[in-house]
Amino acid sequence: MQLPLSIQSFLQEPYALSQEQIDFYNQNRFIKLKQVFNIETLQFFNEAISNRVNQMNTVTVSLEERSTYGKAFLQLFNLWREDAIVKELIFSKRLAKIAADLLQTDGVRIYHDQALFKEGGGGITPWHADQYYWPLDTDKTVTAWMPLQATPLSMGPVEFSAGSHLVVEGRDLEIGDESEAAMQQKLRVTDFTHVIEPFDAGEISFHSGWVFHRAGANTTEQMRKVMTIIYMDKNMRLKNPENKNQIHDWNTWCPGAAVGEIINTPLNPVVYSRVL
Repeated sequence: MQLPLSIQSFLQEPYALSQEQIDFYNQNRFIKLKQVFNIETLQFFNEAISNRVNQMNTVTVSLEERSTYGKAFLQLFNLWREDAIVKELIFSKRLAKIAADLLQTDGVRIYHDQALFKEGGGGITPWHADQYYWPLDTDKTVTAWMPLQATPLSMGPVEFSAGSHLVVEGRDLEIGDESEAAMQQKLRVTDFTHVIEPFDAGEISFHSGWVFHRAGANTTEQMRKVMTIIYMDKNMRLKNPENKNQIHDWNTWCPGAAVGEIINTPLNPVVYSRVL
């Protein structure tokens, strides 16, 4: 495959955010944005990412035999290092500038990317907060959650507990049955709004590392295809890991980074920087 010039150009075009949208993100720590992708770009990367996932996927166990987490999705990491075409999307200025604007930083670098393909009949993605896994010094992180097709509720789009980055309870839970049960109970007795909405074609969401989110089951027969990019402040520093998962992430996603220093490794390139 070759990247058409029209898509190459589109990925450099800025997506304008209003102050109202930035304020909404700051308050709720998530936002859904329509028409971030046009149909040509969406369809092209649906095919390109699907091809790469098919090549990288090693899961052969049936859905019935998997754990709750295993039933949630097929999960493939750092496609940008495996596929030059997919790298064009991961490194795109259009997406990275949105991330920097929402985080209100001078620039962003990649933490890592991941494809999350929820098979037809796939189960729920339990309540969790991503930053439990990350050995990062601040919460200046944001994940772009990009469905590669229109995603009705029946396919299990991501759901958010708006403003739940303020909840401290549950931050020490791995994603799984325990986090689903505990946070379902905790969030039920708070005033945080549980946002469950479909995604239009080309619509994507951004959420911060400490906001709690989940996804429903895919009750259709189609694959729910999603690509994600985790961005962090370009000046993010590595902290002392607080659990075994953070040690794993240090070794996997920012190997060679030193505690207390800016995470500037070959796996964590700056993808957007403001001209000052």
